[in-house]
Amino acid sequence: MKKIIALSAFIFCSNLNAQLFDRLPMEAVLAQGEELYNAPASCATCHGAGGEGLIGPNLLFGPVASDIFAQGESNPVMAPMMASFNFSDEELAAIAIYIRSMAGLPYSEEMRIEMLLNQAAARGNRATQFEFMKTDRDRQIEEIENFSDLAANWVRRSNEGSLRRDYDARVVATFDPGEPKFTPEPGKTYFYENVGTNSSPNVLFDGYVGPSSNQVVVGDAETFEVIASYQFSDDLRATVHTSAVSPDGTQVYITGPREPGPDGRPDPSGSQTMVVADALTLQPIKQVTIGARLHHGAVFGDYMLFDMFARDPDGPGLMIYDPDTDEVVAALYDQDLGGMIYTTWADPDYEYIYALMEPAGYAPGRASGMRAVTSIYQGRLMAMRPFWVAKINATTWEVEMEFPVPGYRPNWALIDSAKENLYIITSTSNISKINLNTGVVDWTNGTGIGPYGASFNADESEIWVADKGEGASHLGRTLTIIDVHEGHAIETVYGGYKVDHVILAPNGREMWATSNAEGRLYVYDEPTRELLRVIDMPQNGDAHGIIFVHYDENGNSSVVRDQGNFHNGINPIEGVALNY
Repeated sequence: MKKIIALSAFIFCSNLNAQLFDRLPMEAVLAQGEELYNAPASCATCHGAGGEGLIGPNLLFGPVASDIFAQGESNPVMAPMMASFNFSDEELAAIAIYIRSMAGLPYSEEMRIEMLLNQAAARGNRATQFEFMKTDRDRQIEEIENFSDLAANWVRRSNEGSLRRDYDARVVATFDPGEPKFTPEPGKTYFYENVGTNSSPNVLFDGYVGPSSNQVVVGDAETFEVIASYQFSDDLRATVHTSAVSPDGTQVYITGPREPGPDGRPDPSGSQTMVVADALTLQPIKQVTIGARLHHGAVFGDYMLFDMFARDPDGPGLMIYDPDTDEVVAALYDQDLGGMIYTTWADPDYEYIYALMEPAGYAPGRASGMRAVTSIYQGRLMAMRPFWVAKINATTWEVEMEFPVPGYRPNWALIDSAKENLYIITSTSNISKINLNTGVVDWTNGTGIGPYGASFNADESEIWVADKGEGASHLGRTLTIIDVHEGHAIETVYGGYKVDHVILAPNGREMWATSNAEGRLYVYDEPTRELLRVIDMPQNGDAHGIIFVHYDENGNSSVVRDQGNFHNGINPIEGVALNY
């Protein structure tokens, strides 16, 4: 009897409340719902113009207003949109009615009124706050500052003034370059790849035996065919972590062993080196001390920008290197920047260098960042000291700005062509859009696991992220495509195991990705996401980075694309692409 009385009271109150709502013509409701659904950065962005689903799910089942409200409250992907529009209950009901019309489901004014009643109840329930017991540990965790507080109270790590220092690079060995392995043709574009000895046999084939030393590989960028390669002597073997070519396309740089001792073999106490190879013979021509193990390299105007692993006691974290003289033009050291330099990036005009910085102390020296992020994935750490970006003026060598980044261990950066935003990839599987002038974070969202390399597409509307699995002991094999404006993932493309680097080709139509585990290159048609070709490296040596070298009609060579930027007048993002 009590239940019947309570139900009757509810029906009476509902009927009374229903009389408070204005009754509207369905044409007006549908028009309002259509306008709201298709507004910029609203429902259609994620769910499609017809509700069929894009990065968001299919809506043609007909969610009611309270369903949309609940998703806005609980789904972090929807939260920015809901906050931006701040939909009223009437607007949520109009959107729901419009979705039902697209789905061919019945709708009516009575249904809209019912939605409004239910939505009023849902909004009222939101105000109910339950108090649960808090332990001292809970309160301690709550006191850990959030990212906004960290950014607002950032304390500068680097020293003031010019941080430029010298490093005395030495040519410690020279070699006979041999004969050309190929004859470049005027008007053609070639790709270069450095490969090592550390592919993963378990993802290749039974009985796989890798190469005994490093190799330089060159191929035809139009036909996707490997033209030639050269395997170094075992004395020059080292762990490969980059591919880099001089601005004029004549010299290839690859990680080298320690400098040779009296017997010509690597001296365990000697300085670490870089091997320089001829771009036509593919053979070593010299070995140069750089005080660390080469990590990444990219064209920097007429010079090269290098960042390094495993520094010698006197080794720098980054340097500007002159390919004509083998001299270090300028160097920066970890201790002057207040942390460990991991990777470095330059803007398209080479005015600023952005160093992605790691806090020291999680492991000896340069291993700090990697050990830290591995500990996060393995559950040994629940939080870490912040990682940050140092913005360095490449003329004065002063750090003009520092800002922390969301997530841990930033390892890759993209700078848009307007030089307004920096897109940071972190090993803890997220990507952030950060204003270059203020350090303010516009958005942060997830990627695939353990991401590494990334690239814009030709109109800078998307970022392709290589989900390598680094730090997570994971053989990542996907590329996540991120919408630049909203930060949401819009598609996942499958590729090779431990996909590492990915770059847009100079024709503006293809994305090239390297697979460390398989020793292969994966080439995709960027607009359609179609896999065009899988290119095996010789003996499936592990691939790192890709460079494109173009020969003009007079036969003069130049680097037009490397992991840093487009170069020498070619840039599909600015409408200047190579047609091949």
